[in-house]
Amino acid sequence: MSNLIEHATDNIGVRYKAGGTTKSGYDCSGLVFTTFESENIKLPRNSFEQAKVGKIIKFNDAQKGDLIFFRTNKSKQINHVGLIVEVNSNEIRFVHSSTSKGVIISSTKEPYYQNSFAQINRIVD
Repeated sequence: MSNLIEHATDNIGVRYKAGGTTKSGYDCSGLVFTTFESENIKLPRNSFEQAKVGKIIKFNDAQKGDLIFFRTNKSKQINHVGLIVEVNSNEIRFVHSSTSKGVIISSTKEPYYQNSFAQINRIVD
């Protein structure tokens, strides 16, 4: 589990690139896809399909290494994913590739993510 988080957070600062799966740029699902691949776990390539893998977990049961999904920009379907790196009593911090800032750690306390939160999936037990 810590390997997944380490792999993902090693990419902090890498720029956003649509369809990207390398250090020259990641999109959100590309970062997750590559991170899990580093542990020989095969995930689908896009966030909408990734959201169908594993089991859905309640917000309050989230753990490090779970995937957190969002519907951003008023999207009807899941279109953004991050990897949970820290869980506090009422806040989840996750690493993801944002279009504006590239790979960063964000928080569910930020209004943008609070309003677009969709679900949490556990891939690895």
